[in-house]
Amino acid sequence: MDVSQYLEIFIDETKEHLQSLNEQLLILEKEPENEDTINEIFRAAHSLKGMAGTMGYKRMQRLTHDMENVFSEIRAGKMKVKADLVDVLFKGLDALENYLDCIINSADEGTEDNNDIIDALNKCLNDGLGTTETKEEAAPAAPAQTAAATQTAVAVKHLDLAEHEVRAVEKIREDGGNAYSITVFIQETCILKAARAFLVFKDLEEFGDIIKSSPEVQDIEDEKFDLDFSLVIVTKEPMDKIKSVIANVSEIRDVAIEEVVLPAKTETTTEVEKTDANAEAAKKEAAPAQAAAKAAPAKKETQKPVVNRSVRVDIEKLDDLMNLVSELIIAKNGLVSMNNTETKVETGTGFNEQIEYLERITTNLHQSVMKVRMVPIESVVNRFPRMIRDLSKKLNKKMELYMTGEDTELDRTVIDEIGDPLMHLLRNAADHGLESNEERIRLGKPEVGSIFLDAYQEGNNVVIEVRDDGGGINVEKVKNKAIAKGTITAEQAETMSDKDIIDLLFRPSFSTAEKISDVSGRGVGLDVVKTKIETLGGSIETKTTLGQGSNFIIRLPLTLAIIQALMVELGDEQYAIPLGSIETIESVPLEEVKYVQSKEVINLRGSVIPLIRLGQVLDVPETIENPSELTVVIVKKGDKLAGLVVDNLIGQLEIVIKSIGKYINNSKMISGATILGDGEIALILDVNSLV
Repeated sequence: MDVSQYLEIFIDETKEHLQSLNEQLLILEKEPENEDTINEIFRAAHSLKGMAGTMGYKRMQRLTHDMENVFSEIRAGKMKVKADLVDVLFKGLDALENYLDCIINSADEGTEDNNDIIDALNKCLNDGLGTTETKEEAAPAAPAQTAAATQTAVAVKHLDLAEHEVRAVEKIREDGGNAYSITVFIQETCILKAARAFLVFKDLEEFGDIIKSSPEVQDIEDEKFDLDFSLVIVTKEPMDKIKSVIANVSEIRDVAIEEVVLPAKTETTTEVEKTDANAEAAKKEAAPAQAAAKAAPAKKETQKPVVNRSVRVDIEKLDDLMNLVSELIIAKNGLVSMNNTETKVETGTGFNEQIEYLERITTNLHQSVMKVRMVPIESVVNRFPRMIRDLSKKLNKKMELYMTGEDTELDRTVIDEIGDPLMHLLRNAADHGLESNEERIRLGKPEVGSIFLDAYQEGNNVVIEVRDDGGGINVEKVKNKAIAKGTITAEQAETMSDKDIIDLLFRPSFSTAEKISDVSGRGVGLDVVKTKIETLGGSIETKTTLGQGSNFIIRLPLTLAIIQALMVELGDEQYAIPLGSIETIESVPLEEVKYVQSKEVINLRGSVIPLIRLGQVLDVPETIENPSELTVVIVKKGDKLAGLVVDNLIGQLEIVIKSIGKYINNSKMISGATILGDGEIALILDVNSLV
């Protein structure tokens, strides 16, 4: 009955409910009469309240309870959705997200009561209903009923006490205490009855000993009871105190309590028997308490819950995996039987067939596992509409976010990292990109600015574009700022293309903002975005038209786990170049190598491509002296091409990427390593950094 076992489920489901509430509130703001949305919000708030109560998070439960009250009245048609109410509700959602963050970090909701939000909700409720009455206190039900009311509603279910239990009652009365029969009634909406009961037992144990329960403790733990359970407690505390302790546990509908009435008995028991019985009672009376205590996790040992470790998988994908694993076992059995057979020499052809079969299965298995790891990009982008709504109010600019391709799938590891760069690009578009409302009207543009976030798959990459219909990037302004800051000289600026100048925006500490705001423009931003994306093996490029808007294009690999690579040789070392980065492979006669600004280039079908001699960059001694022609691997990063000069080509290989960790500290040229079939290690080159 340890509630912490439900913590991960609680965190995952709370995130979903909060996201749903955010999305539905945005719809409600635009369509205040939309009944489906109102019902959906009410359901999400109700579920959230129940879950928080079940877990014992009372502050979170109280806030959701008040939000639910508001939706209940809206649902009943007694009050209307107004702009100020929506603002308060969004503040409530932010507060709930803060509670969730505390729970994720410490398994505890923290101490913030958010009374200002609760008061604002109740004010909206009273104003909306046209009354000055205060709404009933939203804290978990306290024992406010009178004894008479309780008696009419519920009654104690009396338990028959065994002889040693009777002795325990007599002993506590001799010591000035008392024994109470209690029946606890749980709300019908309660999701985890066993967890509620556990909390009742746990709280009562601080004030006395539970000597009997019905059903037995084990059955309560296994949830083998309806909506009520009974117990007998011996304690020195007054009845009201015990009752209030139970009533303070959330999702308890009612509590019936009265003093234990002992059966009349004959006075034949000897003093010795009494003493023995008391000793036995002392042992037994603690048994249920020990069982409950055993189940109770120690406060100090509350572990930080593991978050973001789960992926929801379609059952069909798991079936595919299961089938492939069973085929793998068949292939293994085939190889084992061949190894055991006496006629090993004759099985050469059969052995090759088995290897081919095994190869086919492992390729399919790899594809299946990759599909399981894939997560729709929706899980990252679905928080952005709310963010743009808040920015619109903060910056006093009218704007709309349009998203497409939310179902595009990316590897889980990429998904976890891409949220921050996208968020920064969107904030950038809202702050720097879009003009003010007055300026847009003056320019003859629609008053409401548009920001677009489009995701789609392109070959082995996923492309995400962040566009806006704002003023675009002023290349001259960027150039002048760069010269003023000393980033480039005036002579360099003369020879730079517009694209080169725009790329300066991705330099560290480079910002064109006139004044620093807390939205963007702190000089920390686009360089961080670029670094993060390149760490993920992706690239970012910018297209802009002055007066019409900008477009930031991010290209990301589908997965970071297993890739196709070209294996090349440098001296006696092997290196891997990811196949997704390679355009072509060329043999270039030595005389075709030309020099531009003292750097080697080749002219390939009308394109001038710079050469990178990998042997020199990686400090590998040359083995071929004065070759007549060069083997050049043409690689691409965005629109840029470069030629990597290698000694030999080995061939294409499917490689598993392993992180190098801390062994190589600062080499950006190496993105990881892989283990080859003969046990040797080959380093994987980071084409982006090389280019």
